[in-house]
Amino acid sequence: MALLLGAPAGPGLPGGAAHAYDNPDLLPDHPTPVIDLAKALTDGQRSALEAKLNAIEADTGWKLRVLTQYDRTPGLAIKEFWGLDERSLVLVADPRGGNLLNFNVGDALFALMPRTYWVELQTRFGNQYYVRDHGEDGAITDALEAVAVCLERGGCQVVPGLPQEQWLLTLITSMIGGLVVGFAAYPRKPEHKVEWTWVLLLSPLWVILFGVFGLGPVVTRTSDLLPVARNVLGFAGAIAVAYLIAQNTVGKARLADGGGEG
Repeated sequence: MALLLGAPAGPGLPGGAAHAYDNPDLLPDHPTPVIDLAKALTDGQRSALEAKLNAIEADTGWKLRVLTQYDRTPGLAIKEFWGLDERSLVLVADPRGGNLLNFNVGDALFALMPRTYWVELQTRFGNQYYVRDHGEDGAITDALEAVAVCLERGGCQVVPGLPQEQWLLTLITSMIGGLVVGFAAYPRKPEHKVEWTWVLLLSPLWVILFGVFGLGPVVTRTSDLLPVARNVLGFAGAIAVAYLIAQNTVGKARLADGGGEG
């Protein structure tokens, strides 16, 4: 229950005593996978989410649960209410922290999605910018949808989907890799068109920038070829620009010096 108990404490609940807090009076009088104390969901959203989570449990056996809270929380009482075990996931939505979302992840889920997955899930959907643009309800449902997709796939190493800001970062690193190649390739001798020796010498740097940080996050999160094509074009374009600039500045000066000495 470590992640769940890390949620902010409400009035009358000292932060240091959060682990001992237990208020079963806040629990509903009927079985439900969603306890919306903070009223983050509309009645229709809550009903649809309950139906979806119940269907996932019936089909797969995985227990996905949602608790929203603000100044009131049932605390440890939800463990018995939901019968939480190693095949359970509790999403706790509490807007009082720096991130809306916290996750209590059963041990069996770590075999399908590693700890880095849950950190990425929290930072992608629970950050203040995502919540501002999509609302608390959108952050909750989108995070659960990503988990459901991974359960259908039999597990994920990263969160599916490629946000615009993450793709832009991969494009920038791809272009930086291209700049490294372009500057490395400009000719140092009159008989050379491309300095392959320098390109190969700097290959650890541009391969990491273009391959690991440029293409890696894209191909592992989406099957869409468009962002891949854009990153490849950005890489190639940066090579051409850097090559031409270096050839007509540093390269031209070096060749002129070399010609004068000859």
